Amino acid sequence: MKAIQYSRFGGPDVLEIVEIAAPSPGPDEVLIRVGAVGVNFFEVMMRQDRYAVTPPLPFIPGVEIAGTITALGDGVASLSVGDRVAAALYVAGVQGGGYAEQVAIRADAVVRLPDETSFAGATALQVQGLTALHLLRSHPAAGKNVLISAAAGGVGSLLVQLARRGGARRVIAMASSAEKLALAQELGADAGVDYTQPDWPAQVCALTEGAGPDLIFEASGGDIPAQCLTLLAPFGRLVLYGPLSLADFRPDAEALKTLIFGNRTIAGFSLLPHLAPERLASELGELFKLAIPGELRLLPGASFPLAQASAAHAALESRRTAGKLVLLP
Repeated sequence: MKAIQYSRFGGPDVLEIVEIAAPSPGPDEVLIRVGAVGVNFFEVMMRQDRYAVTPPLPFIPGVEIAGTITALGDGVASLSVGDRVAAALYVAGVQGGGYAEQVAIRADAVVRLPDETSFAGATALQVQGLTALHLLRSHPAAGKNVLISAAAGGVGSLLVQLARRGGARRVIAMASSAEKLALAQELGADAGVDYTQPDWPAQVCALTEGAGPDLIFEASGGDIPAQCLTLLAPFGRLVLYGPLSLADFRPDAEALKTLIFGNRTIAGFSLLPHLAPERLASELGELFKLAIPGELRLLPGASFPLAQASAAHAALESRRTAGKLVLLP
């Protein structure tokens, strides 16, 4: 079968298409013919060797797929050949392997798809959807002024909608262009600020009537987390998540003073500790039930043939994309 791998770290050009032996399902596993593979920014960082985990080389990226079961391993009784499924490889403790035509994976990391859910839509609800769901479970938005960075991205676009559904007082989107901000407002944001403009912190203050956001979800990195810290309302919380770069996050003494005397909080978030195989079906099911009738809108991003994975990575790395990027084997 064909797969995408890299044998050295570097730019998108290190991704190469290779022919490898097709897998066979072992005990308690299923074999899936892949219909769509999600592309995530942390995979870009892994390819650059800038992520928290350095993968072994050669490495096949990809942790979220959707497709059709073609074979069952011994002991699998809950699924059938022909089932349309989503498979969260990371729930099975697998770091990669999804950029391929076929994947063998533990059955407890596989969930049947509703007929109305496309393979591409299923990938949008795995890493990004579950991240947004658990971010708001851990840090509820009800009654709060909420600032969401990267608000037109995979997680941010879902956060905007779920925060609105969760009773946020005001949802403020943050993005890098007028087009992305307009999209976030279509999804339910009350207002938006362009963080490439030098006065964006003052705009946020004005939109919160001088109070500042009570809750900030930040995944952009650079100097933005430090600026967000100074914007927080008293008793506010800054939640850092995703593969953001914290190289420039060095709060000075004045910022730390406001943190202490304003009773402000900095919280970190990682998805994996929130996940368990026994809850995967119910949690994805919750997202499916919202997405199927359109109560949760999934932004269709660009799709690329599997062989053009390097182009997909280059597009994502440019940060000019919106919605969910997928590879189609």
